[in-house]
Amino acid sequence: MSTFLISAFVTFILSFLLVPVVLGFARFFGLYAIVNEGTCHVYVLFGKVQAVLREPGLYFLPLKLGPAAFIISFAGRRHVLDMRRDQVYLRSQPVNSEEGAPMGIGIWYEMYISDPVAYLFKNADPRGSLAANVSNAVVRNLSNMPLADMLETRHTMSQAVRAEVSPKSHEWGYQLGSIYIRKVHFRDEGMIRQIEAKVVNRLRQVTSAIKQDGANQVSIITSTAERQAAIEFAKAEAMRPTIVGAALNEIAQDPEVAQALFEILENQRLIEGKVPITLVPPRSEIITQLLASQPAPPALPDGRA
Repeated sequence: MSTFLISAFVTFILSFLLVPVVLGFARFFGLYAIVNEGTCHVYVLFGKVQAVLREPGLYFLPLKLGPAAFIISFAGRRHVLDMRRDQVYLRSQPVNSEEGAPMGIGIWYEMYISDPVAYLFKNADPRGSLAANVSNAVVRNLSNMPLADMLETRHTMSQAVRAEVSPKSHEWGYQLGSIYIRKVHFRDEGMIRQIEAKVVNRLRQVTSAIKQDGANQVSIITSTAERQAAIEFAKAEAMRPTIVGAALNEIAQDPEVAQALFEILENQRLIEGKVPITLVPPRSEIITQLLASQPAPPALPDGRA
């Protein structure tokens, strides 16, 4: 059991302490190098580039650098570059439209290292130089454009900026990728307030015009309907005497029916008139004379007797 414990302890020491130390010394003396995904190693010795390792993997440096691999850590330098795409957004680049309006343009672009050697030695700050180049290209290419084109043709503006920046950035080993004009805005607060006021007034005018047009349409529809209804009622009023006359003419052909109809109409008028009616038996002259000699009844509140 003690032998097992000692073996386990020695294995632990060798695995977790000794092996990393040995591998660290091996890397320090240039025996091998590991290039991770998305990175690039550039080895420089006495001001001269000895090797550029761009593909990820494990490399045995003496095969790549020769005898210089053993002294590269002492007399030379290893540069580890990030080859992945990066993104930058430049906010509110100042330009003026053709009409003189102060505008701000926000531009987004991608970049990546295309030539590691040029990136290291042709420009001390390629990232800053690329940003300055993009900003200058925006000012040169997009100034004095008509305001309508500046607000609408963003794809064309992006292509113009990219066409100017790409060749120069490639000389520095920094390749420009996608570029896009994301925002175009006014920089003068007073102008922004004036535009907002004009837009609000215009919206109010349009709203009032819509309401007035709707009211006019309703009036036209209402007047048309009233006119058509009046025409139809007039036609009905004009046709009523003809219909009534034709019916009376047909009734008058039978004297008994005509007499009965007129009696019914007379009785209906008497009932609708709401006047007091006194029924006198036939052949009663004395009662008739007595009724005629009586004073008239007092008038009703509505003026009827």
